[in-house]
Amino acid sequence: MTRTSRTSSQRLPNGAKARAPLVLAALRVLYPAARTELEFRDPFELLVATVLSAQATDVSVNAATPALFEAYPDAAAMSRAEPEDIEPYIRRIGLYRAKAKNLALLARQLMERHGGEVPDNFDAVVALAGAGRKTANVVLSNAYGRPAIAVDTHVGRLSRRLGLSAQTNPDKVEADLMRLFDAADWIFLHHALILHGRRICLARRPLCGQCVMASFCPKIGVEEG
Repeated sequence: MTRTSRTSSQRLPNGAKARAPLVLAALRVLYPAARTELEFRDPFELLVATVLSAQATDVSVNAATPALFEAYPDAAAMSRAEPEDIEPYIRRIGLYRAKAKNLALLARQLMERHGGEVPDNFDAVVALAGAGRKTANVVLSNAYGRPAIAVDTHVGRLSRRLGLSAQTNPDKVEADLMRLFDAADWIFLHHALILHGRRICLARRPLCGQCVMASFCPKIGVEEG
C-alpha cells in the first residue's frame, strides 16, 4: 500500500478550493495548539495507543495505557506476552480481545522486522498487525513529524459538511484534503478538525449556532450520522 497521490482525478465539491483557506484560518484561531489527545511518551506507546483507539474514545485509551505500559514498556516486553496477558489491561476498551491479539503480534513483528523500533515508514507501519492507513498517518505525523492526514470519522464528517470532499471512503477524503491544503498544514489540519468535530460539529446535533464557520459552511444545519 502506498501513499495517496495529490494528483487524484476525483472531483472536488464546488467551491472547495475557495473554502479551504477559510476553514484553515478559522481552525487556526479556534485550536492554535491542536494536537493528538492520545497520551504517549515515545513512538511505541503512540502506535499501541492508536491501535487501541479504533472504535474507542481517546479517554478510554488514556485510562488504560498507563498500567499497560508499566507492564509492557516496549516492544521487547510486549512481544513476550500472550493475548490473554494483555486483555486485563484493556478490557474496558471496545474489541479488546481482538486488539490484545493484534498487540501481541504487532510487538513480535516489531522485534522481528525492525529491531523493536517503530519504523519511520508508511508501508512498514501499515504492514503491522492492527495498523492501517489511519494508524500509519497518526504515528508518522505525531512521532516523526511527517506531513500526513489521518482521516477518522470526525475528519470525514467535517470534510463533507464543509464541502471539502464529497467522498465517504477515508482514503479518498484524504486525497481530497491533500490536494486542497499545503503539506505543512496537514498535521495541524487533521488534529483541528477532530477537535472541532468533538466540540462543535457533533455527529447528530451539530452546534451550528456556535460555529464560526457557519457563514461559509454549505451543509449548515444538515444532520449526518
